[in-house]
Parts: sequence; C-alpha cells; structure tokens
Amino acid sequence: MIALEQLDDAAATTWHGYPASAMVGDYLRAAAGLVPVGVLVATVPVSGTAELVLGGLAAIFGIFGLRTVMRHRTSIEMTDTELRTHGATRRTLPWAELDRMKLAYYSTRRDRKSGWMQLELGAGGARVSLDSRIAGFDQLVQRAAIMAAARGIELSEATVANLEAIGVRLPEAGTPR
Repeated sequence: MIALEQLDDAAATTWHGYPASAMVGDYLRAAAGLVPVGVLVATVPVSGTAELVLGGLAAIFGIFGLRTVMRHRTSIEMTDTELRTHGATRRTLPWAELDRMKLAYYSTRRDRKSGWMQLELGAGGARVSLDSRIAGFDQLVQRAAIMAAARGIELSEATVANLEAIGVRLPEAGTPR
C-alpha cells in the first residue's frame, strides 16, 4: 500500500498521455460502426426512415471516433501546483482549489474482474476526467488523493474503496461520508 504521508518528489513535473495500444480498441469500434454504414449508403439506395437511421448511426460512431482522436491527442501535465490538459481542450486545475474528487470503477463483466477506472477532478469551474488507460494513472490518482486529503475533501465510500483497491490508503481525516 502507498501511504499518503509519503510524498514523492513534489517538485517534479510529469507528463501523461493515452498510448496508441490503449486506444486501438476504440478506433476499431468506431471503424466497425462507420465502415458498414458507409458501405450500405454507397451501395444500396436508401431513403426515408432507413436514411435517417443510417445517418444517426453514422453520427454516433463518427462522434465516438472523433472523441477517441481527441482523447488520444490529449496530454496531461502534472506539477506540484496544478494539473493541466493540453490538446483540443485546455484546462488548468490548481491543486490549491481542488474541491471534488471521484474515482469510479466500471466493470465490463458480471464477475467485476475486468473493467476500467475513471478519475474525475474539479476545482471551481474546471473539471478533468481521466480513465485508467492513461499512462501513469496510479501516479495521477495518488497525487489527487494526497491533495484531496490535504484540502479536507470528503470522499464517497465508493471512491475510498476504489482508492484502496489500487493501493492508496487514506489518512483518518479522509474517512467516507
């Protein structure tokens, strides 16, 4: 377990991004939806309701593909004073203003042995959401937990349980609501 009292080099700046290997599945899912729709539209004359349905499907898979590209091109810079996103959308989340933290686990199987985690942070109007495919996710979560504990932010029972599941132990002040 990682004790929050044991801070690593707080002055270090770290960079985090989504590796291509982690994004391949999302790219394939977007293509698996767009390609058949494109083939149908290009080869079969459609009109009316079918055109509307196919257009809706193309829009859904296209938006998913675009979001995947945007996520893949986003990098995160973490310093001792703030978290910054660089990419299509730029956000700065000062640690001194952190006012909310949520760590959720989303299972892809009934036995809950497969899935991903999502970290949501907020400071005033700034909000950052990261999933566990990002390189250095544990390091990002650890820093966020340290800052949440230092700021006295109350965490939900689910967030505390998820922190413990990845080896982050909160001090007594960070007990769940």
